[in-house]
Amino acid sequence: MTALQLLAWITAALLLQLTVGIGVVVRRRRLAAPATPVLPDATRTRPELAWEGWRAFRVAQRHFEDAARTQCSFHLQPVDGQPLPAFRPGQFLTFSLDLAAGAAGEESAGRAITRCYSLSDRPDPAQYRVTIKRVPAPPDHPEFLPGLSSNHFHDHVRAGDVLRVKAPSGHFFIDPDPSIPVVLIGGGIGITPMMSMLRWCIANQPQRPVHLYYGLRNSDEHAFKSALEEMAASHPALRLHVVYSRPLAADVQGRDYRHAGHVDVELLRQTLPHGRHRFYVCGPPAMMQTLVPALAAWGVPVADIHYEAFGPATVKLPGAPEPAAPVAAGVEVKFQRSGRTLVWSGQDASLLDFAERHGLEVESGCRSGGCGSCETRLLDGSVQYEHTPDHDVAAGHCLLCVGRPATSLVLEA
Repeated sequence: MTALQLLAWITAALLLQLTVGIGVVVRRRRLAAPATPVLPDATRTRPELAWEGWRAFRVAQRHFEDAARTQCSFHLQPVDGQPLPAFRPGQFLTFSLDLAAGAAGEESAGRAITRCYSLSDRPDPAQYRVTIKRVPAPPDHPEFLPGLSSNHFHDHVRAGDVLRVKAPSGHFFIDPDPSIPVVLIGGGIGITPMMSMLRWCIANQPQRPVHLYYGLRNSDEHAFKSALEEMAASHPALRLHVVYSRPLAADVQGRDYRHAGHVDVELLRQTLPHGRHRFYVCGPPAMMQTLVPALAAWGVPVADIHYEAFGPATVKLPGAPEPAAPVAAGVEVKFQRSGRTLVWSGQDASLLDFAERHGLEVESGCRSGGCGSCETRLLDGSVQYEHTPDHDVAAGHCLLCVGRPATSLVLEA
């Protein structure tokens, strides 16, 4: 394999892992906004976390949610036995994982990685639940490595194991106002935050109208099937719309799924009642890049469109301002702890990529602005983000994985 082919595969594999699983939570945004500068003396109020740092959780049980056994739920209970604080339905947990030998090749054995996974149930003082989809090697390249974290969970995390977990966080969560009906749209494993929102609504606002649209390929991938059907049967305020894009020969419309095709605005036009709704959308890039702008074009106010994009999805709403132009090449970036001063050339997507290309070791995790592992003190200069990170960055700090220099920089890293 040539160096160019290897680079292409690494890029494709990263996009696959980010896309297939809710796995890595990337960021939530309402519209494509101009690049956001972050100044070293900026003051920003960070939401109070349920706990600081890592907390030990024991896996109480695990079970598969789909017929193909690719989506596995893990129930987590705190080792200290203290009641868990409520979180905002739709938020995620951050995990620190020690990869086992053979999880994704011997070169990964003993390596620690950080990943984020959406909570898939309503708040419960006794336990949390996450549901993780296995990311296999690309079917056309079986020699390539599968997803590190998802396969580690599926192959090595068992009941009784203890995991390191950060407190729930994230900006994608349901508005608690019961007067506004909600439309929950999940594509593939994007159903997981929708399950959290749905179960919270049923428990706390049973009269609130909820319309759930779940788009997937067929019954093999149909997660939470019996649970969703039971909730729809027992809660008149819930309207369930399951959409298969590639039904199997044994799949029966009207029994296994309600609609064929994809979740799109035309389907929403045909099935939603008139009036205001608040939309929550989570799914793979193809869904996000088409459906979210189409909602705005349909006339849904931008303030009523909430979404979480995974992987490389770039969502541009009609009328949104163009992002600021990237900073010109030639500015200096000083990494104080490393004792290196480098010149930003503009060829890297982020400061993290820039540092790694020059051989600097920088702690990182999700590489998408969610987990905060690469948060670094900003000693001088300013950093810009194409989109506001999902992680709440502390005042005087920046995220290297999604940041680029707006001026010359001095970083503590």
